[in-house]
Amino acid sequence: MRPGTGDVTRWRRYVAVGDSFTEGLWDAPGGAPAAGPGTPVGPPCRGWADLLAASLSGRRQALDEAPLEYANLAVRGRLLGRILDEQVPAALEQRPDLVSLVGGGNDLLRPGADADRLAARLEAAVVQVRATGADVLLATGFDTAGSPLVRATRSRVAVLNTQVWSIARRTGAHVVDVWGMRSLADWRMWSEDRIHLTTEGHVRVAQAALAGLGLEPDRPDWDDPLAPRPPAPRLERARADARWVGTHLYPWATRRLRGRSSGDLVQPKRPVAEPVRPAR
Repeated sequence: MRPGTGDVTRWRRYVAVGDSFTEGLWDAPGGAPAAGPGTPVGPPCRGWADLLAASLSGRRQALDEAPLEYANLAVRGRLLGRILDEQVPAALEQRPDLVSLVGGGNDLLRPGADADRLAARLEAAVVQVRATGADVLLATGFDTAGSPLVRATRSRVAVLNTQVWSIARRTGAHVVDVWGMRSLADWRMWSEDRIHLTTEGHVRVAQAALAGLGLEPDRPDWDDPLAPRPPAPRLERARADARWVGTHLYPWATRRLRGRSSGDLVQPKRPVAEPVRPAR
């Protein structure tokens, strides 16, 4: 038996719930177009959850088991309340034995967000899922120290992260340690909107998810930092910042003021669990 494949036979059906992180926003492998944060339609993104499902499925098939069945109900822009009220019941209807439940990041962007209250709601949902016999995969939030848009949320993210680890201990859930990933400190892992991951970032998080499930990652270098590059000239950085404000920050702030979400017109990309083949 190959290392890292022994436990995958216990998971036959995996359902992912969450927001843009789990939907896979901005992961466009091979340069294929993907719907952006404010775009209601377009080709579906891939993302770390899809990659995790493909890896688990491939490992199952290597052991002569049926392919993993996989659904992804995540929608960009979703607050934790809607994830728990809408997506979790829909996930449980499909009788999964593995559920990834990641949310709260959009809530923490709002002034006055209460990380402890979010954690209480999250724990109740984890208990509900665990009561069905399914395993649960949680995730910590990113370390936002280097982000000009969400840096102010760092302390709240840290509180929620601490709660996530405590929830996992109390319920027997697994955790993807996104906060601890050294490789994500590099801006080359982030898309031009500076909030969502690139394809390589999603690949690395999928490897972290395997580790979080107690499996051997497919890539031994999954969290190695990228080779350093020379710092960009100050003028180039200023121009990039100005483009970012006009292209991404202003539309995001405008949606917030209007009470709109980037996911208002978006439907889950994979609403029903179906067999999945390994990623190529």
